Amino acid sequence: MSRKLNLSTTHYLQFSRQQWATLRNSVPMTLKEQEINSLRGINEDLSLTEVAEIYLPLSRLLNFYISFNLRRQVVLDQFLGTIKQKIPYIISIAGSVAVGKSTTARVLKALLSRWPKYRSVELMTTDGFLHPNNILKKRGLMKKKGFPQSYDMHSLVNFIADLKSGVDQVSAPIYSHLMYDIIPGSVKIIKKPDILILEGLNVLQSGMDYPHDPHHVFVSDFVDFSIYVDASETLLEHWYVNRFLKFRKGAFNNPDSYFHNYAHLSKKKTIKIARSLWKEINWLNLKKNILPTRERAHLIMSKSVNHAVKRLYLRK
Repeated sequence: MSRKLNLSTTHYLQFSRQQWATLRNSVPMTLKEQEINSLRGINEDLSLTEVAEIYLPLSRLLNFYISFNLRRQVVLDQFLGTIKQKIPYIISIAGSVAVGKSTTARVLKALLSRWPKYRSVELMTTDGFLHPNNILKKRGLMKKKGFPQSYDMHSLVNFIADLKSGVDQVSAPIYSHLMYDIIPGSVKIIKKPDILILEGLNVLQSGMDYPHDPHHVFVSDFVDFSIYVDASETLLEHWYVNRFLKFRKGAFNNPDSYFHNYAHLSKKKTIKIARSLWKEINWLNLKKNILPTRERAHLIMSKSVNHAVKRLYLRK
């Protein structure tokens, strides 16, 4: 099981699912069932109820924070006598592999971009800042992909710093999960969004997580609101194995897939490999590098079976 929060001394407000759902207030549902189906991850049950009870209250809270942040920027501009700059509000989403970070990010993007007052929302993952496979192989890090040392943290931090400095446009490398590698020569261009949602394993990590690569600022220094998506280790392994089995029937059948050789294995053999990959790579990364960052988040979303959020912890 995941290390439990020390609730006796915690600096978080705790909410049951029912308590959190009441905080939706009168925020309207702007997504239809068909749209929610398109946002769902390959291994998740995302329902209209989940969006209404969990994500609508969260979008309401985030819009309060964003509005306050905009007012604060206006005050600073008035004080300095400067022209108002468009500085993105950055929301980070962390958590284990297979916990459903990507689905959380997609749902929030859909909801925040449809708020009555229009705001442009961009979504990206930190995967694009992984070192290419040829570098990882050279450094003996292919089995450490997703660990702190597998990222080009200087480039990632510079990317976020440029965004927060009001640079007109920034670019990020693109990662292909099919190729399991960076796509050479391909970049994603981001032009001054109102909101950037940044999803990744490493978005809550700081200096103590990078002793091999010392530098003075980190992604977490530029984030305005951080979310950690949590679940027990038992559930995470179960979701990881199930997702691997679904990939075996789907993406792995593509000849261009890095994992194409797994497509024709028996179900029993596939499960054995998936459990081995979980234990040797993803579980180890979770215990050493991801889970220790959980209590740095502004909001912790704790999931139960079927990826349903059962409890939330909001920093006071």
